Amino acid sequence: MRKSHVALCLLMLLLVGIAVAGTGCSKKVAPPPAVAKTEPPPPPPAPPAPTLTLSASPSTIEQGQSATLSWNSSSSTGVAIDGGIGTVEPSGSRTITPSTSTTYRAKATGPGGTATAEARITVTTPPPVTPPPPKVISDSEFFSSNVQDVYFDYDKYDIRDDARSTLQANARALGERSGIRFSIEGHCDERGSEKYNLALGDKRANTTKEFLVSQGLASERIDTISYGEERPVCTEHGEDCWQKNRRAHFVLK
Repeated sequence: MRKSHVALCLLMLLLVGIAVAGTGCSKKVAPPPAVAKTEPPPPPPAPPAPTLTLSASPSTIEQGQSATLSWNSSSSTGVAIDGGIGTVEPSGSRTITPSTSTTYRAKATGPGGTATAEARITVTTPPPVTPPPPKVISDSEFFSSNVQDVYFDYDKYDIRDDARSTLQANARALGERSGIRFSIEGHCDERGSEKYNLALGDKRANTTKEFLVSQGLASERIDTISYGEERPVCTEHGEDCWQKNRRAHFVLK
């Protein structure tokens, strides 16, 4: 009984020794190296959205006038404006003359999207120009502006060529105002008797009237009178002065 017990103990010691020996001879395996954890790169930032402004100055014009269209954009690769303008630089201005009221629309395009803006120009029609009423000229003003005296040679009463042109112009003017009545005064220079000059002045006045009647004026519109040498316009003694006194003078009635 004791022998078997001892043998069992020896066997156990042997097994323990073998186990210890085997453990001491086995090669230790190094743990694998730690792998550094790599973070993925951040995504790139989104491109900025375009901005765009559009304005008109002035915003209201009369037909035929011009206005300035101005625009400004950022973060864009192109700007287009409708209304016949088309593609333009990112920022700028343009002088335009629209014939009718127009709303202009602009569009800016870029990597970040699009932007739009608009501006309106109102075109007004100018009021019709009403001409001022014609100035009303009185008969007196008309007569003094359009009817001229005529002059005669010494001791003559026939119509000279220069007097003929003047009387034709007088007749045309007086024909425009048929309501005007007037007198023709016959005048002479100081030479000759009073009686003779009265007669000569009468002939000058009536010869002048007859010429006007031949130009189409009604005879009843015209009176005649002779003053001879009584009413001179010049009182000096000489031909220059006498010529001014030998006349048919027109007077509005």
